[in-house]
Amino acid sequence: MDDRIQALTARIVELQLEHRDLDAAIERLAVDTAVDELRLKRMKKRKLQLKDHIVALQMQLIPDIPA
Repeated sequence: MDDRIQALTARIVELQLEHRDLDAAIERLAVDTAVDELRLKRMKKRKLQLKDHIVALQMQLIPDIPA
């Protein structure tokens, strides 16, 4: 396997783990009535950024298909 592909795959896995951990943390905070809304909003924004980054990296793994 190409080194670049391995590096991209490893980075995707790292980001997916961070995304999953952040999702779990957001769920825990959402049930707390004394939650810091600003912190929750920032965590949700970070989660969306991670998802966008994951998709962008996954797109790099897809070979170009000639028209």
